[in-house]
Amino acid sequence: MQFKGNKLTVTVFGQSHAPAVGMVMDGLPAGIAVDRERLQAFMARRAPGQGSFTTARKEADTPEFLSGLAGNTTCGAPVCAVIRNSDTHSRDYSQFLAVPRPSHADYPARVKFGRNFDIRGGGQFSARLTAPLCAAGGIALQWLESKGIQIGAHIAAIAGIQDRPFDPIAVSGKDFDRVRENGFPVLDAEAGRSMLAAIEEARLAQDSVGGIVECAGIGLPVGLGDALFGGLESALSAGLFAIPAVKAVSFGSGFEAAALRGSQHNDPYILRSGRVAAATNHAGGIVGGMTTGMPLIIKAAFKPTPSIGQPQRSVNLDTMEETTLTITGRHDPCVVPRAVPVVEAVTALVLMDKLL
Repeated sequence: MQFKGNKLTVTVFGQSHAPAVGMVMDGLPAGIAVDRERLQAFMARRAPGQGSFTTARKEADTPEFLSGLAGNTTCGAPVCAVIRNSDTHSRDYSQFLAVPRPSHADYPARVKFGRNFDIRGGGQFSARLTAPLCAAGGIALQWLESKGIQIGAHIAAIAGIQDRPFDPIAVSGKDFDRVRENGFPVLDAEAGRSMLAAIEEARLAQDSVGGIVECAGIGLPVGLGDALFGGLESALSAGLFAIPAVKAVSFGSGFEAAALRGSQHNDPYILRSGRVAAATNHAGGIVGGMTTGMPLIIKAAFKPTPSIGQPQRSVNLDTMEETTLTITGRHDPCVVPRAVPVVEAVTALVLMDKLL
């Protein structure tokens, strides 16, 4: 699995229950300082076992760097890191090779790879692969910060419960800090409590809920990106759709723009402190595939976790008979809280590649 940009290539490898998952970053210039403590803190935001709203699987998610660093600085060689898998319950997955789980990759993977497909934990299709993706993205985030660019995200909604959105005109690093300081990544604590209650209600019902992550970028130069397939929206969308469970991506007003008139949606240019700016930011900071200098505003919608405890209809692929499937094991009743840093990581990797 590979992100291949213009300058930067990130290869993510491994399976959910393999001895390890990992990543290789190729194209990084020498001399990038990597703060490992900050990187580990970033990884911890994605790690499992944070409470009843996440899977009970326990993983340290500590990247072990095998190459590419001289001390704590990139040396120009590809950066390779592995993350050991330690808390796996492979027996929970044995039945799914014959009876695929609804809304998982099990059925098309069985057709594509036959019985050699590694069904344990979803194999290479598992969200476990977002751990090394965050290791790569965490390095990109640190590099962007050294250039005066900050990326931050929060839970915009879970089960229809809305958090306060980022201000599309004046979102700041203080907003990002506020989210990261919270135990639950929202701006409005009361909304967060309601979301947690909805997740717990779904968990007790052996069900799951989905939601939306909103991500913002500030400090970006004007003109980053290009036209058509070279556009920044194209690159960001391709990266974000690589995150398991993402079903929609939008920029600025997104789908709401379809109901507006041009006079309502256009962002008039103004002078602010002697510099060209926009009075509104319905475009989400991108026009014609290029950044406008306004905050980058992205939303990614995540489907409900497909692994639920309720009986579900499926087909036994060995006998070709319809059957009923009950999924056991450890699963997130909602993937959205742990997806927040993943969205930041992917956004950072795309922006870093464009800037390089």
